Amino acid sequence: MFTRRSAIGLFASGLAAPAVWAQGAFPAHPLRVIVGYPPGGVTDIVARIVAEPLGRALGQPVVVENRAGAGGNIGAQAAHAAEPDGYTLLLATAAMYGVNPVLYPNSGVELERDFHLLGTINDMANVLSVNPKRLDVRSVAELVARGKAGGLVYGSVGNGSSSHLCATLFQRLAGFEATHVPYRGSSPAVAALLAGDFDFLFDTTATSTPQIQAGSFRALGVSTARRAFALPEVPTLAEAGVAGYAVSVWNTLLVGRRTPAAVVARLGQGFAAAMDAATQAKLRASFVDPLLVPPGELPAWLARETATWTRMARDSHLTVD
Repeated sequence: MFTRRSAIGLFASGLAAPAVWAQGAFPAHPLRVIVGYPPGGVTDIVARIVAEPLGRALGQPVVVENRAGAGGNIGAQAAHAAEPDGYTLLLATAAMYGVNPVLYPNSGVELERDFHLLGTINDMANVLSVNPKRLDVRSVAELVARGKAGGLVYGSVGNGSSSHLCATLFQRLAGFEATHVPYRGSSPAVAALLAGDFDFLFDTTATSTPQIQAGSFRALGVSTARRAFALPEVPTLAEAGVAGYAVSVWNTLLVGRRTPAAVVARLGQGFAAAMDAATQAKLRASFVDPLLVPPGELPAWLARETATWTRMARDSHLTVD
């Protein structure tokens, strides 16, 4: 039944989203999702897995656009500067929420202030690996002993990345220091460890598991509180003797805060439909866990996770290279 309350609601929706009514049904042309990291890394992989079903749900293609640099800040700035019409989305990471405000306080972008959170996508572990041809250790305890003797070098997928933070926390809790060599993304860091250019690396299960399964890397531990489903035989770092260690890496999908409410609602519907059983199976096949936080729990979840990552960044005394 069409009631007076319905009419008021429709009128209010029209006021909230004049661009939608003026331009017709949303979306009317292809969308893009900006990834602030290079191709081949886990954020890029996740974006491409989600883009296809999201495009089907919305009735328009969703194109992945890589805008790498500054720990994802270049991509975040590009998404923030885009027209707030819902056609530009941002694939965000835990580090972009909790670390970048510490490293880049004057970037002009704050994810919680400047974007709507459409939802969570995936959760994953960073796995601590060595190349046994360079460093033949078989456990976290052996690595720590070698670290305390001095001279170790570790790589990361970038300064201030989850890879870097995980390694910094590991050293602080284990009681040793190693020399840091940052790379521009997961692919070059993995390639460098394969080449034996450094001693150990924290990298996501999505991008390191194939090398571990092939025997090129030896996995010593995972960062999460529970074992990773992709590597069930690998202990958590807490199980391996690093008491109190528990770090989870995740991705979310965002749209600009000034996007009309009706468009945000349509995107939310499309995203919920895209995160179906088939998409979840593709995420698992890429060695990451789907993460579906109920909408009512999202604000508390995000506040808790962001606080954890911000604390890690401050405790690590990070600086921009």
